[in-house]
Amino acid sequence: MSRAAGCCQKSLHYVFDYETPKTLVIPNIWVGLVFRFVQLLVVLYVVGYVCVVQKAYQDTDSVISTVTTKVKGFAFTNTSDTEPHFWDVVDYVMPPQGDHSFFVLTNMVITPKQTQTHCPQLPTPSTTCVDDCDCIVGHADPRGNGIQTGLCENYSTTVRTCEVLSWCPLEKETKMPERALLAAAENFTVLIKNSVTYPNFNFHRRNILPHINSSYLGKCEFNRTTDPYCPIFRLKHIVSEAGEDFQDMAMKGGIIGIIIDWSCDLDWWAGKCYPKYSFRRLDSKSPVNNVAPGFNFRFAKYYMTPDGEESRTLIKAYGIRFDVIVFGTAGKFGIVPTIINLGAALSFLSLVPVVSDWVMLTCMRKRDLYSKYKVTYLNEDGDSESVSLGTSYGTQ
Repeated sequence: MSRAAGCCQKSLHYVFDYETPKTLVIPNIWVGLVFRFVQLLVVLYVVGYVCVVQKAYQDTDSVISTVTTKVKGFAFTNTSDTEPHFWDVVDYVMPPQGDHSFFVLTNMVITPKQTQTHCPQLPTPSTTCVDDCDCIVGHADPRGNGIQTGLCENYSTTVRTCEVLSWCPLEKETKMPERALLAAAENFTVLIKNSVTYPNFNFHRRNILPHINSSYLGKCEFNRTTDPYCPIFRLKHIVSEAGEDFQDMAMKGGIIGIIIDWSCDLDWWAGKCYPKYSFRRLDSKSPVNNVAPGFNFRFAKYYMTPDGEESRTLIKAYGIRFDVIVFGTAGKFGIVPTIINLGAALSFLSLVPVVSDWVMLTCMRKRDLYSKYKVTYLNEDGDSESVSLGTSYGTQ
């Protein structure tokens, strides 16, 4: 019974003992230097990184944006497949109004005067034939050129292919121009109109800044050093800023990102919120894996022949698609995030004594002496006993 009472008393002893901080002054310059150095690191983190770099004293909001574009410029072509042709913005910008993007035609393969009739397919391993038995009536290969008629016809003097019902003559992709037909597109310009809103702060701004008037807009052109806020961009300059050559890219096409950064500090002492433009190529350009490079699609212009037959001109269009990407975050002073983040950062100061104690009790020559005086156990009769630390110790 007495043993049980003793165990109970011992358990209560550990539960209800009271610990109070004790100040132990150690006149050692090295321990003092470690203590002050760690304090300095914490203060620099709180003031320098948390407050200055991360701006943890601010409320933040994400941007809501809308973009419209308008391209200007013209070009002239004269090829063996088409008559001399003047190209203006209606011809080479597709679609006229895009959602945060626009496409500029730079090169093309033209197949004129197509009508729905019968013609032999282009030679491939799956379309060549020896006689009619190799062709299936009604067979339609999704990757082919039309619906087979069951006849094997002469494609050339040496090759025979299955005949199909299709738009003939068929497009020949080998007829790529040696130089981009609309090489003059490098001098086209585009006006980008971008409006942004930060709803939490009721803040609205356009990339056409207040000092820009119609006269200035009629003659300015974006330049990163001399005119970084002009919203009119020359296409050659955009592609060059993305690290590409316009004429090389115009041959097979590609995708360029026009990136507008609206990261703003809305505090009164900052007071400026301007767009920052950057450009980069978005589609893959690998010298190793160059299958299906660039960007292209097909469209047709339809006509009626004098005898009432439907005809079309098929155009495989190569060009550059420009995607306008807008992002940004705004910050403004707020008392709630200031208190929360500052308190969380200053809590790191509680680690300073822990680091100093570890250095004192592990690395110093007199660590046994320091350990002797670090923790004192007070007996009930008033005597005190110094207890050596194991892996834990009290607070300085």
